Amino acid sequence: MTQLVDLILGLQNDIKVLKTYIDFYRKSRFEQLRESWITGNEVIDMLQISQRKLQSLRDDGRLPFTRIDNKIYYRVSDIEKLLERNYGNSKSGGKHEAE
Repeated sequence: MTQLVDLILGLQNDIKVLKTYIDFYRKSRFEQLRESWITGNEVIDMLQISQRKLQSLRDDGRLPFTRIDNKIYYRVSDIEKLLERNYGNSKSGGKHEAE
């Protein structure tokens, strides 16, 4: 009986250690993703917007980007900031509210 209790306690400890590793891995992957760069096509797919809308976001300075040769890249964290800035409820006076 004592061996069974020791085995269960050992497994419980192993599960806690594994959970810690999993949590650490998830957080580090999220941080890696936030600072990764993606292409315009990936932004279009992610936000479900047109190529023209993406260009407008760039032209207006609302979405920072970098260009290497003729390829444009966007930081995932900048896309997240854009979404956060535009997050709101139209009932609270947003620009989409009927006049």
